[in-house]
Amino acid sequence: MALSGMRGLSVFISDVRNCQNKEQERLRVDKELGNIRTRFKNEKGLSHYEKKKYVWKILYIHMLGYDVDFGHTETVSLISAPKYPEKQVGYIVTSCLLNENHDFLRIVINTVRNDIIGRNETFQCLALTMVGNIGGKEFSESLAPDVQKLLVSSSCRPLVRKKAALCLLRLYRKNPDVVNIDGWSDRMSQLLDERDLGVLTAVMSLFVALVSNNIEAYWNCLPKCVKILERLARNQDIPPEYTYYGIPSPWLQVKTMRSLQYFPTIEDPNTRRALFEVLQRILMGTDVVKNVNKNNAAHAVLFEALALVMHLDAEKEMMSQCVALLGKFIAVREPNIRYLGLENMTRMLLVSDVQDIIKRHQSQIITSLKDPDISIRRRALDLLYGMCDVTNTKDIVEELLQYLNTAEFAMREELALKAAILAEKFAPDLSWYVDVILQLIDKAGDFVSDDIWYRVVQFVTNNEDLQPYAAAKAREYLEKPALHETMVKVSAYLLGEYSHLLAQRPGCSPKEIFTIISEKLPTITTSTVAILLSTFAKILMHNHPLDPELQEQIWSIFRKYESYIDVEIQQRSVEYFALSRKGAALADVLAEMPKFPERQSALLKKTEDAEVDTAEQSAIRIRSQQQTSNALVVTGQSPANGSVPVSQLALVRMPSQNMEASSTHDQATSQDQINSQDRELSHENGSVTAVVPQEVHPADLLGDLLGPLAIEGPPAPAVPAEHKDYNLLSTLDATPDAAGPLALTTVDDQPNLIQPIVNVAERFNALCLKDSGVLYEDPHIQIGIKAEWRSHHGRFVLFLGNKNTSPLVSVRAVILPPTHLKMELSLVPETIPPRAQVQCPLEVVNLRASRDLAVLDLSYKFGTAVVNVKLRIPAVLNKFLQPLSISADEFFPQWKSLSGPPLKLQEVIVP
Repeated sequence: MALSGMRGLSVFISDVRNCQNKEQERLRVDKELGNIRTRFKNEKGLSHYEKKKYVWKILYIHMLGYDVDFGHTETVSLISAPKYPEKQVGYIVTSCLLNENHDFLRIVINTVRNDIIGRNETFQCLALTMVGNIGGKEFSESLAPDVQKLLVSSSCRPLVRKKAALCLLRLYRKNPDVVNIDGWSDRMSQLLDERDLGVLTAVMSLFVALVSNNIEAYWNCLPKCVKILERLARNQDIPPEYTYYGIPSPWLQVKTMRSLQYFPTIEDPNTRRALFEVLQRILMGTDVVKNVNKNNAAHAVLFEALALVMHLDAEKEMMSQCVALLGKFIAVREPNIRYLGLENMTRMLLVSDVQDIIKRHQSQIITSLKDPDISIRRRALDLLYGMCDVTNTKDIVEELLQYLNTAEFAMREELALKAAILAEKFAPDLSWYVDVILQLIDKAGDFVSDDIWYRVVQFVTNNEDLQPYAAAKAREYLEKPALHETMVKVSAYLLGEYSHLLAQRPGCSPKEIFTIISEKLPTITTSTVAILLSTFAKILMHNHPLDPELQEQIWSIFRKYESYIDVEIQQRSVEYFALSRKGAALADVLAEMPKFPERQSALLKKTEDAEVDTAEQSAIRIRSQQQTSNALVVTGQSPANGSVPVSQLALVRMPSQNMEASSTHDQATSQDQINSQDRELSHENGSVTAVVPQEVHPADLLGDLLGPLAIEGPPAPAVPAEHKDYNLLSTLDATPDAAGPLALTTVDDQPNLIQPIVNVAERFNALCLKDSGVLYEDPHIQIGIKAEWRSHHGRFVLFLGNKNTSPLVSVRAVILPPTHLKMELSLVPETIPPRAQVQCPLEVVNLRASRDLAVLDLSYKFGTAVVNVKLRIPAVLNKFLQPLSISADEFFPQWKSLSGPPLKLQEVIVP
């Protein structure tokens, strides 16, 4: 692409580069675009040189990121030019400016086809390159037969055939029907006999795409692929330009071995033997050297060969050789090679009879667990987890528990989960399993999910011989001065059930057990208090002979929590206190827990879900995408049956803007009478105000839904109970300060027990003036927003962050847009993992100017608490406005050309 001699283009590029800021650059670009547009209007006066120069400028402006909505006709017309310089510019710029769906491409299809079937090889290469870059269904239907003829033609030069193969690959990816399977099987077999490595590499790329969609049609090509590998492995007839650091065409080797992995097996013994000889040569000839580029090429070939060896299920001797080679890699100093060695050794675990060989490198793998690079530590953890069985489980789990003390927080949750799963799957005895889980909770309580301690409770409950041992271990841990709350839960539960089995041991009398557990009460949360209350009731049940002092201490705790704010704790305290006063009734109700039914472990189920193969994962992902998303957008369309279930909907009075009295009065006359008995309490600091249940005609209801929406504001004034029938909009008229637009919510919503820890109204106002920040935050979730705007289009990214060590479940998001906005929210996951953040893009298109706001209705569940918040989305009018800076010389001629009001208004402001 020679641009020498185009002085105007060089000057323009120099001017842009010398701009001091983005604003100067934009002004210079706008000026140049105006000049180009003016010159294109008088196209007859343009010389070929000027047209090329201006088209190059358009391409440069496009590369800078500016929209160019003209000049396409002039660009496309250059493709039809008879000379190479103009045609080159046309093809290059068209490839960059236009996509496969652009209408202008239809104009040039005939010209491109003429260049492809012509005899000028330079023009053929230009046309094939552009078609390969753009692709598209129309190109594939019109040009694929001509491209195929070029590929199989013996009279074309290798350069043209290579471009034809890559062009056909692009067309095939866009439209697989362009390649007729019946006719192409023999053609592909012939093409694989090609001696030119450039053409052969391009053909192999096409072959990989073909065989990935249809294996049966290309079995006759399998021996040809093996012969290609033989030729490359023996370095026969390989031109110097295709030898990369002494390795014959590594790209072709990788592609060929990848194509062989699509075939399930190799039946022919001669072909199989020849292939294994090649693979043996690759395995024997690969070693770590100092040259990075040679290492990269050699390892690319080696690891593809390892994948092929595993796919073909080679003999055990070759598998052992592969593992030994990987063992060398995980011991070198270069971190990239260690990473690849660990990753491929993990893949080798899928092959039978290899696990015992991998165990020989266990000490080196454990050393990698302490590597400074976290990616290597993760791969080492995955490998240790995969190679663990009953013979080495104690060693591996002990190493994981030791590493837990120094592991960074990013890995502790995964580390704790895998250690718990290994302890459960391969425990030599149940007492060892209890020890491991209790150590795990003690060292990493924040990262131990509830499923882990639930599982150990199930094991202890179902095994009577284990119960005294587990209770004694729980008693030991409670003596520690600093104890994680999860440990308090499991210890309290075990001692409540089985502490009577330890009554004869020193320090384990009911009173002493009660004392050590009650010391934890001031430092725990409400969920743990509920477990401790049950523990105290069971201790009281086993208090024989009766100790009046212990009974009074436990009763005092029950009385203390009888008026507790949490309903669950309050109910337990009242019921336990009442039962404990009835004597025998307490023993019947609080009898020892029965054995749990045999069922699959939740932890093991997680591992089975994670071990599903790639194809099944893809199928599951596709099915999940086909299901209804839990991220909903309410549109302005009426329901199919013409009605809305009014029992679940109501109108919420919002104070964002005052409604005009006249319009309010007109609407009030058409509303049905409503009842005021069921009104919800307002939420503090910004969420929902008073809800007035109402029966509304479906059309009116949807009209209100799509009207102005707002969220935060003071609650509406209370209505006297005796006023059972009143008009909603009349009430709004009577309270102009509290009246405002209407939004939709559910009648049966309950006030949130979880309140925001930020001022939601202040956050919304701040985000009206900036494009990123926190919109909402409570003790469990943080909702952030990042937005970008371009003309009437906007794009939000909602960041939903789980602040806890337990997942947020039943997450659901509904967008309520006003009529002037089109909004589309991507899939919101139903579960947000602990300490994780998910991103949910939200596309916005503004159809007209309006002050109405969209609303995000978000709900989630944490534990037993269901939280629902409704938040205004800061897609306000000023976000869609773009500033324009113009000079006085540009402004006043336009100002003077305006005729008068309403286009021209002037007001003098006196300071």
